[in-house]
This record gives sequence, C-alpha cells and structure tokens, in this order.
Amino acid sequence: MPRKGPAPKRPLVLDPVYGSPLVTQLINKVLVDGKKSTAERIVYGALEGARAKSGGDPVASLKKAMENVKPSLEVRSRRVGGATYQVPVEVKPGRSTALALRWLVGYSKARREKTMTERLQNEILDASNGLGAAVKRREDT
Repeated sequence: MPRKGPAPKRPLVLDPVYGSPLVTQLINKVLVDGKKSTAERIVYGALEGARAKSGGDPVASLKKAMENVKPSLEVRSRRVGGATYQVPVEVKPGRSTALALRWLVGYSKARREKTMTERLQNEILDASNGLGAAVKRREDT
C-alpha cells in the first residue's frame, strides 16, 4: 500500500465551447483510443442536435438528463456470518455522476441510430424527458 495516501484530485479542465465541467466529463467518457478530437466532435454535434430539436440550452438539457439518470441508492453485498445480504447504500455525488455518464454513453452505444452523434443526442433528449434505457437502468438499480 502507498504510504503517501490517496492521489490528489486533479482539477477538471472546462471545455472551450460551453465552459461546463459536465461536458468535459462526457467528452472523456465518450473518448476511445485517445482520439479526443473525435470524441469532442461527437459530443458537440450531439449537443448542437439537441439544441436544434429541443430549442433550448443544450447544457441545461444535459443537466436535466443527468438528474433523471443519477442513482440515489445502490445495493452493496454485505456478508454477515455465512450469508450475503444486498444492503441499500446511498451513492456519493461523484460516483452518482460517474455512473450516470457511464450509463448514458453505454446505452447510447447500444442504440440503433446510424451515427454515434445521433445516438448520444437522442439518448440525452430521451433522458431529459424521463425516457430511455439509461433512466430505466436507474429505476432497476
């Protein structure tokens, strides 16, 4: 085990277009094989498409989608004696954001639209309206 303790949290660089840390986290979650410019193109295209479809601020619709997808409770395995119980535990804010982004991007990849930009855009719009697979996953958790 390291003697210095846990590594310090690095500050999140705000994205240049919207200035939102949430958009930066989404870009980093979409990122595959270090191709950041491709990930940025996908996310910015999805947000612009969301602006065109909904007519509102795309970052606001992303935040609304995140609120609808973020879990408040999760079950953890707790061993008591010989039995293992599923115990509901509250989720810390950082973990709930990470889970919500993971689910949003994961279920976007599983959608049937042609491009990843369209998939992500429609998943964000569905989640902001309380629909979609990511919101369903939150209900299951």
